[in-house]
Amino acid sequence: MNALRVLSWRRLLAVVRKEFVQVMRDRLTFAMMVGIPVVQLAIFGFAINADPKRLPTAVVVESPGVYTRSLISAVEATGYFRLVESPDPRDAAALLEGGEVQFVMVVPADFERRLVRGERPAVLLEADATDPAATSNALASLEPLARSALRFDLDGPLAGGSGPPFEWRVHRRYNPEGITQYNIVPGLMGVILTMTMIIMTALGMTRELERGTMENLLSMPVRPLEVMIGKILPYVLVGYVQVIVILLAARFVFEVPMEGSLAWLGLCVLVFIVANLTVGITFSSLARNQTQAMQMSFFFFLPSILLSGFMFPFRGMPAWAQVVGEVLPLTHFLRLVRGILLKGYGVADSWPHLWPLMLFIVVVMGIGLKRFRRTLD
Repeated sequence: MNALRVLSWRRLLAVVRKEFVQVMRDRLTFAMMVGIPVVQLAIFGFAINADPKRLPTAVVVESPGVYTRSLISAVEATGYFRLVESPDPRDAAALLEGGEVQFVMVVPADFERRLVRGERPAVLLEADATDPAATSNALASLEPLARSALRFDLDGPLAGGSGPPFEWRVHRRYNPEGITQYNIVPGLMGVILTMTMIIMTALGMTRELERGTMENLLSMPVRPLEVMIGKILPYVLVGYVQVIVILLAARFVFEVPMEGSLAWLGLCVLVFIVANLTVGITFSSLARNQTQAMQMSFFFFLPSILLSGFMFPFRGMPAWAQVVGEVLPLTHFLRLVRGILLKGYGVADSWPHLWPLMLFIVVVMGIGLKRFRRTLD
């Protein structure tokens, strides 16, 4: 009772009203409070799909005919394969290595002849198994297809045999055993660098603004670009320390194969680190305090980890989510690091994934320089 007598509803409502006014004045924080749940709902409700379908599949037909056409139609009817004609097997192999297709299906030259003889010919299906989750359901759909694909075309003894008229010969390339660590551990390098580089840079710059030490820069004969580079370089060293730790763990703990050049991987890591640091610098120029810097970093990190293909198959997402994912640096770095370590990517193979990172750096650094110059003024 004494507590109720001491409590004044008028004073309490005044404090509550004051807090609402303060929250509404901090528009960036209020936007984050509303925006983050909306982004989570959109991503988890519409973009995430653990059962990807219509995966691009190059088809090499060396034995054209009615049975081959029926087989191809049955494969496409499963919904898991989107067939792309590729008359040259070497071109199909290059598409698979470059990540442009998920599967390569080869119908051999003697397929129809051996089929009518009842010799159970083999149809080759090569799969890019760097991400086992992206291919597992599609490969599982092939087993019943061997018996049912040609049931309307074959007659007589061929239709009533004890086994399927042909067999699938599946080759899981780059990760034959389907070990998830081969996909997850290299991807963790990109996730850790994204999280630490952006957060450390954004908080470090904002901390100086809060403490007033940024004013010391105004008395120094330095330009905004020089300040940005000077702020970035120490974190580049920190990023390389993280990369070395991850690579050592990947090699000696998880036994991840390393087919490509580690020196080339180091250069690609440098581009990715700079891309993330420019984001952190830009966030620090937009944020008024460390709380806002942390909120913006999380707002960027959440779509990065969910729409990049790290946690869920990239090709399983709808078209709009893939467009957003293509803008994120982590998406391209995951393809780079997995391609270098598991496929042995060189300069030519890496370039399609490297130039988007460079373009991202130029655009974001331009925005950051413009905002940072205003901060110094």
